[in-house]
Amino acid sequence: MKALHSVSDLVATGLMTPEAGDAVRTVAERYAVAVTPYLRETLAGRTDPADPLYAQYVPAPAEGYTAPEEREDPIGDVARSPVKGIVHRYPDRVLLKPLHACAVYCRFCFRREMVGPGGEALTAEELDAALAYIREHEEVWEVVVTGGDPLLLSPRRLRGIVEALSAMPHVGVLRLHSRIPAADPDRVTPELVEALTSPDLATWIAVHVNHADELTPPVRAALARLIDGGIPLVGQTVLLKGINDSHAALEALFRGLVRNRVKPYYLHHPDLAAGTSHFRPTLAEGRALVKGLRGRLSGLCQPTYVLDIPGGHGKAPAAESWVEPSVDADGDGSGDGGGDGGYRVTDFTGRVHGYRG
Repeated sequence: MKALHSVSDLVATGLMTPEAGDAVRTVAERYAVAVTPYLRETLAGRTDPADPLYAQYVPAPAEGYTAPEEREDPIGDVARSPVKGIVHRYPDRVLLKPLHACAVYCRFCFRREMVGPGGEALTAEELDAALAYIREHEEVWEVVVTGGDPLLLSPRRLRGIVEALSAMPHVGVLRLHSRIPAADPDRVTPELVEALTSPDLATWIAVHVNHADELTPPVRAALARLIDGGIPLVGQTVLLKGINDSHAALEALFRGLVRNRVKPYYLHHPDLAAGTSHFRPTLAEGRALVKGLRGRLSGLCQPTYVLDIPGGHGKAPAAESWVEPSVDADGDGSGDGGGDGGYRVTDFTGRVHGYRG
């Protein structure tokens, strides 16, 4: 079975009607389309545009609208790229982007203007230059390999990157961000797992999963192969309107991840990528959702809700504060806290307590 790479493919396989295909042809000319054979089977019979899996991968007419605040480079990768393939935003870590191709193209992707079939990949010389930049900057402790999807690279090429980084004494952690375990789980082979491990480097993988329905038996088996091979996993999720923007959906997802030994890491507020406004809840809606999870899920199931500041200024925790300065430190309404060391602390039921310290 072949991957699907066009609207015509989607129509021919029954994932779209001809009329629906005609409505998104212009969208598909601008933003890449790809559905793996695994997802083609998984999506069979799930042709409702509101379905939480279908909506993530199949183009929709709403993508043709670009809101005034949306950007081609919403998190400012270009502004923080000193060398091709490197983004150096934080002092102790860099992004390494060896390729711009993906196995699937998520409809809400913040790099959707940069990735796609034939997307620019680093040549051997450019990869050497990017690795040289890391080698020369001894403050870099963690290298985050992203793209594109780095697990599209062959085990041989991944092994070359791992060996190069392992030879740099100041690099302690390699983190790869990937959709592959959830979108093409058979690609996670023992050979791939072996290529990513090194005794001189701690390898972590951030697995992108947005809905509990993605945790099918093949996906769970792929996650197990990575973990049993010695690679710890964290979960990366985007908060998406109509897909997972409810307490029930997020509870099921985060519990499902932890049940499969994946620690929820980031819950991203959607970036201001062109053509994605229909996926984006308001920040107030996102904060209310996250606040409501505090008493419903254990700490193991709680990711950090983050907002990537447009322009390349990094991530900021976006959740509401549970602890605030107060003039009523003891919570008795007397106001005797005086604002000197006094705080208002909200518990998971919404009750407010005083604290001095």
